[in-house]
This record gives sequence, structure tokens and C-alpha cells, in this order.
Amino acid sequence: MVLKIINSALILVAVFMGFKQGYAMLSGKPEMVEMFSKWNFSKTALMINGAVTIISAILILFPKTFVYGNFLMATGILLIICLHLLDKDLKGVVIELPFLLLNLVIIYLQHPLKN
Repeated sequence: MVLKIINSALILVAVFMGFKQGYAMLSGKPEMVEMFSKWNFSKTALMINGAVTIISAILILFPKTFVYGNFLMATGILLIICLHLLDKDLKGVVIELPFLLLNLVIIYLQHPLKN
């Protein structure tokens, strides 16, 4: 029971962060545009990435699409990690790693409402 409560809290954190970052990308927040423009992402590509992030956050909420949403979000985070590695930006990698691990832990613990 305690594990389900902890996992529920972790899921809410992941969904909140997904919405927050996805909205920042979708709306073209200056810090997001700056970060992704150094990797030659167009504004349209940034908006698509933001929409995919928001969709993955929504998918995490439902037991049937839980794993797909987590993998989709983890894939986006892994993409950002790889781009940071191409720039030899280890600080950026270290910042993104907890979010990747959060998705992996949530997948391991499974959806709390799953039968």
C-alpha cells in the first residue's frame, strides 16, 4: 500500500514535469528555444517535441497506456541527453538523468491502479 502511494506521487511528479516542459516547448519559451536552437531544432520541431511530451504525460495517467507514455517520455529525455553528450555538456546530462531514472523507476513499480 505504501509503495502504491509512493509510486502515485512519483507518477504525479513525472506528469507535472511532462506538462510543464511540454508546454514550455509548445509555447516557445525563450529558454527552450535557446537550448534547442543550438541543436538546430526549428520552432516547428520544438513545438512537435512539446506536443509529444504532453501526450506522453497524458498517456502515463492511464493503466492501459502507462508503459507507452513512460517509454515515450523516457525517449524524449534520452534524446536530450544524447544531444548534450554531442556538445560534451556533462552538466546538462546530469540535470536530465534524474528525470530519465524517474520514468524507469515508475515503469518498474507499474501503475498503481493496474489489476
